[in-house]
Amino acid sequence: METPATPTGMDWSPAQPVRVFILNDHGLVRQGLRDLLEQEGFEIAGESGSAAEAARLVPSLKPDIVLLNDQLPDGTGIEVCRYLRLAAPGVKCLMLTSWDRQHAVRAAVLAGASGYVLKQIGDNSELFNGIRSAASGGSLMGPGVRERVAESLYATASASWLAAMTMQERNVLGFMARGLTNQQIGQELALPEATVAASVSSVLEKLGFRRLRELATPSAPSRSRSSPHPERSR
Repeated sequence: METPATPTGMDWSPAQPVRVFILNDHGLVRQGLRDLLEQEGFEIAGESGSAAEAARLVPSLKPDIVLLNDQLPDGTGIEVCRYLRLAAPGVKCLMLTSWDRQHAVRAAVLAGASGYVLKQIGDNSELFNGIRSAASGGSLMGPGVRERVAESLYATASASWLAAMTMQERNVLGFMARGLTNQQIGQELALPEATVAASVSSVLEKLGFRRLRELATPSAPSRSRSSPHPERSR
């Protein structure tokens, strides 16, 4: 696995092991990640195969890091991360993705995640370092990445996804790219948070990401789809 930039904050040495919550819809992948991380000294705070279930569990389990899969049966890692930034602001998100690098960094920026790690067979030290860096408040994305992503989103005015957006959605997209939460976007645009949430879902759909409406607002999801493999918590 590899990351797009050398993680910062690597001199952090916690007295307690970093607690990680694994969100991945494949049971075998979760087991492999769990074994790999525990061997490296991380503590598994919990796990789930469902976006809605993770949104319910993470605020109470309070892990240091949520390791998010990009695609889930009931949503995306982007929406889970955006939800957790309000529901569990002390928790950091790290996206584990199979998207290409450009798509992955755009997703991480729009989610407000600490960064992403590409799914790639190889040296797992990048994953370990990324988790430790994110837990210490560091960023896995190089300087200026957020600004470049924001610029690229508007670089081609004729792009079909941009042309399909309303002016309100374009404004919301701009604030998402700057790292604002739904609540902050509502304050900037003088819009109810529910309206912002609906715009966020529409923006993500038009950008090609799957949406999960029940995770678009900071309220708890109204329903939960349980993982076929029960969550594991400590």
